Amino acid sequence: MSMAITLNNGFKMPIVGLGVWRMEGKSIKDLLTTAIKIGYRHFDCAADYRNETEVGEAFKEAFQTGLVKREDIFVTTKLWNSDHGHVLEACKDSMQKLQLDYLDLYLVHFPVATKHTGVGTTDSALDENGELEIDTTISLETTWHAMEELVSLGLVRSIGISNYDIFLTRDCLAYSKVKPAVNQIETHPYFQRESLVKFCQKHGICVTAHTPIGGAAANTEWFGSVSCLDDPVIKGLAEKYKKTAAQVVLKWGIQRNTVVIPKSSKVERLKENFEVGDFELTKEDMELVKSVDRKHRTNVPAKFWGVDLFA
Repeated sequence: MSMAITLNNGFKMPIVGLGVWRMEGKSIKDLLTTAIKIGYRHFDCAADYRNETEVGEAFKEAFQTGLVKREDIFVTTKLWNSDHGHVLEACKDSMQKLQLDYLDLYLVHFPVATKHTGVGTTDSALDENGELEIDTTISLETTWHAMEELVSLGLVRSIGISNYDIFLTRDCLAYSKVKPAVNQIETHPYFQRESLVKFCQKHGICVTAHTPIGGAAANTEWFGSVSCLDDPVIKGLAEKYKKTAAQVVLKWGIQRNTVVIPKSSKVERLKENFEVGDFELTKEDMELVKSVDRKHRTNVPAKFWGVDLFA
């Protein structure tokens, strides 16, 4: 299954990707090699995940052994909040760690600049009250123009935004010379964000759903959130289609024309998440899933930042 969405600049992005958030050290190489063998061709990284070096080693080995060619995979990484004033250096730092000579997609990870802590350190500096040190001297417009420069330099094929709401996305469209190709946001059946998704799609911005199955165990553990995988409606549909709850939720995401990047460190889950090409949810069932929306954000960085940027 290698379905792809064509971005507003003509590049193609595989509709199912693998998020590498919270993947640790040595196991990364095995996991990514397995994922490539299963058929994954889209990998979602970030400087803030602090594993770009390990991911880069895995790619290098995959290229050297002929498992896959560079042009066959789509690699995304992200500019961390503390590097908004150092976009070029941060991008080059990520590329060096990933051992790539171009990126398929580079995203502004969050719409906020924070105190610079050194390129690639991805720290979230807190003040004496334990609150995030927000930098009020760098506008998102300035950051975006530096992102556009990466395209001119040929370092990056596509640029985009992440965790931007309608207002900030609209603003970005107004000041951009190179339009954002993607807005990566948390969205899943418990956090559907229909207005934001529709706004982006209407204006030619592809929506990538991070946390597309609601974060499951990871976000419950970190943020105390509730997963939609236990929802009776979702479970009922899983029985009806003889699929797992996760497969139903991913298929729902795909049928909304969003790219989905589930994260998993379990081989059987990697397979399961990728095998969603052989069934289709009916219009009625798509509507049924609409009814379970709880407006429930499961990824809550405020827990670490002492300030809720999404309030």
